[in-house]
Parts: sequence; C-alpha cells; structure tokens
Amino acid sequence: MAESTSRLCLVTGATGYIGGRLVPLLLDAGHRVRCLVRSPEKLRDVPWRDRVEVVRGDLLDADQVRSACEGADVLYYLVHSLAKKEFADLDRRSAATVAAEAERAGVARIVYLGGVHPASGQLSEHLRSRAEVGEILLRGGVPAVALQAAVIIGSGSASFEMLRYLTERLPLMVTPSWVRNRVQPIAIRDVLHYLVGAARIPAAVNRTFDIGGPDVLTYAEMMSGFAAVAGLPRRRMVPVGVLTPRLSSLWINIVTPVPRSIGAPLIESLINEAICAEHDIDEFVPPPEGGTTSYRDAVGLALRKIRRGEVETRWSDASPAGAPWEPLPSDPPWSGGSAYRDVREHRTTAPARDVWRVVEGIGGRNGWYSFPLAWAVRGWADRLIGGVGLRRGRRDPRRLRTGDALDWWRVEELVDGRYLRLRAEMRVPGRAWLEMSVEPGGAAGACYRQRAVFIPRGLLGHAYWWAVAPFHGLVFGGMARNITSAAEHAATA
Repeated sequence: MAESTSRLCLVTGATGYIGGRLVPLLLDAGHRVRCLVRSPEKLRDVPWRDRVEVVRGDLLDADQVRSACEGADVLYYLVHSLAKKEFADLDRRSAATVAAEAERAGVARIVYLGGVHPASGQLSEHLRSRAEVGEILLRGGVPAVALQAAVIIGSGSASFEMLRYLTERLPLMVTPSWVRNRVQPIAIRDVLHYLVGAARIPAAVNRTFDIGGPDVLTYAEMMSGFAAVAGLPRRRMVPVGVLTPRLSSLWINIVTPVPRSIGAPLIESLINEAICAEHDIDEFVPPPEGGTTSYRDAVGLALRKIRRGEVETRWSDASPAGAPWEPLPSDPPWSGGSAYRDVREHRTTAPARDVWRVVEGIGGRNGWYSFPLAWAVRGWADRLIGGVGLRRGRRDPRRLRTGDALDWWRVEELVDGRYLRLRAEMRVPGRAWLEMSVEPGGAAGACYRQRAVFIPRGLLGHAYWWAVAPFHGLVFGGMARNITSAAEHAATA
C-alpha cells in the first residue's frame, strides 16, 4: 500500500474486545498503530505486539493523553467503564479529556463506537452515556465519526455470550416484555470493517452513522435463530410483564458467565428498540464484499470459532473495576501489611513439558484439579455478591497469554513452559494470587511448585484467611497432587 495512504492510528481500548481485534486489521490495511493502555503488560503476548508502539496512559490524565496523541492522524476511542458504578461520569470526563488533548496535538480524525438508540424517549443509563460520549467528541475541535451499533454478534462478545447461554441452557423461558422489542444485530466482522474504513473518511465529515446487519429481529427471534443454527430443539418462551430489566439482570447473573455489573446495563438497554435510522456510512465506506453478514451466518461463524478454540478476544479481557495490575512483590512486608502463604511442592516422573501442558490448560472446562464442589460453591457465592464467579472460563482451551481472564483469575505473569501467576478477581477482603511453576528435575521428571498468597485487608481479611485455612489441604494440596498425576498419566498415554 502506498505510504501516502498510511496513517498513524492511536487506539485506546486495545486490551478490550473490539480494540484487540481492530489493531491487527489496521496493520493489515497498511496503517501504523500506537496503543494507549493503562497496563502495557496485558499486550505482551498478543501476536501483533512487535508490530505496534505501546504507551502507558490513563484517559483521565491530560498530559498522558496529549503525549500519546503527538503525531497521530486518527484516534480510535473504544473504551468505556461499564463495570464501574460511576461509569457515566468516568466516561464523560474521559471523552472531554480526549477531545481537548487530541485537538491540541493536531489529531485529524476521531473514530468512536457507540450504540444505536432511538432519537426520542427515555434511554437506559448505558445508552444515555454512550450517546453523551459521542456528543462530546462530535462537539470537539477534531472531526469525529461516531459509529452506532446495536447487538454485536461475535465469538466472545458480552451480548453474544448472554444470548448463547440463555438459549443453550433454557429450553423453556419465562421472558419479559422486552424480548419483543426489535433489534438490528451486526456481525463483529462488519463492525471491524466499518471501523477500519472510517480512518479514511474525508476530514469534513463530522457526524454519527448507524451501522447494522441486514436483519431486523426481536430478541425472542434472535434466541430462536440461535437455537436453529446451533442444532438445538425449538425454544419455547412464555412472555410475562413482571420481569423488570433489574430482575432480568439478576437472572442473567445466574445463568450466564456475564456478571451483573456488565449484564445489568446491557439488559436495561433492551427496553429501547435498536434499529438503524439510516445507513449513510456506505457513501463513505463501501459495504463488505458480498454485503453485511446475516444474523444466522454471524451466529454460525461465532460458534465455529468457539468450537475450534479460535476466539481472539473476549468481553472478559478487560479487568473489572478496581482490580490492581501490578507485580507481585517478592519479599515481605507487602504493602505495609502481613501476607499469608500456602506453599506446595511435588516431584514427578512426568517430563516438565507434560506438567506445563496441564498447568497451562487449567481452569474452564478442565477445572482446577481439586475438590470441585468447594470451587463450585465458592464460585456461586461470588456471583451472588456481584463477583465474576467461575463461569468466565477461558479464551483458548489450550493456550494462555498475559492478561487473559481465567474463571475468577487474571493471568498476571506468564513465562512459557515455566511459570504462571494468577491474580484473583473474586470478591475477597484482600488481594490474592496463585503461582505455579515447573522446573526440569534432572535426567527425567520435573518439580512442580505452587504458592497461594493472600494479603488481608483489615480484620475481616485475617478472619477470612483463617476461616478457609482448614480447607487448604483439600483444595491446594489436592491441586498439586492431581496436576502432577494428570501429567504422569499424559506422559504414559
């Protein structure tokens, strides 16, 4: 591609679901890419890391935003604070900072992805915030393109995961009235197509564009269509008028892996019909070859990626509110307080590579190799108090990378073949980590080491550790024994 068409694109939200898929496509289109992220460590293992510039920064820090914008031609605004209670205020302040600093730095174009919403009527807090961010960017001194999409259908998206789990697990559903509202879903591949193309929209254009697929369906029809594509028996629905969006979000929290903090705003948005009022984007960005993807084709593509373990990004890639991202200190005292540890070590006849395969494959459908009932009960308890629980699963059934969500853990450090450190994102009165390491054991075999670390917060944190300490032999001791046993079985097989 000619250099004259190449642009330096600054992508915010590169560790998220959309941004993580957009970056390699921008590179393939001939653009240069700079990623502004709060935690550069989370991009260390992505396949395209060596092809981009990564800078650390927070969108609320004007100096950091302005520095990241220097020399950039296009800024992609792909962040939001949905998991945080004060998300509307945070997003408002972030958008204002970005609009002002992008103008000061001479950025030529801002591209934003928001949500389709009706022109009048009461909006949910989520949609109202998405619309407000778009308005702030459009009122700024940099020409902006605000793409507005409804439900995005793609492997790993929060909306698709909710749809998938509801349909797969509930052959008979008592449904609220909002399932009869009309939606115009769009495939993730088509969203990305328009996002990439928006970088070359003429500078004089400063407006919103609705983007959607070719089908307009009710949410009930989307669930029925999913069942047909997935080969499930016909789903039956009993509509009732008493299930408010708030009650529905509690049900989502129980049935699907999407936590209430994310599911509630998405469900509340379904009180509004989400249909494109126009499709003017095609005047500036030609539609994908063959046209936009039908709903059923989008579902089929997403399911095939899930079954093949080819999910590039997931909704869970973004850390929940308040989750620290920092190295685990190696020596006490930690953070000025006490730290509890549970340390296990097992020597095994299995080669180190076989032990590592078990370690890297832990969690998700493979489980945690110890006392499944205890893990399940703790996961359910976490869900009931608004935590992530165990059902986030894994992005890839075999391989991990830094930043991946792994049930209620986050991969904080990964040294391939040797070391894995997980940080807990469940609700606990303190901070917790789980470390697993594998070292060759001489001529044959290996040494497996495991360390659980807990830094309590206040008296409740100390009480929590001692309350669960009696179960550590079953949970952590069983885990170490069963991991090495599984490796030995794999080696002999």
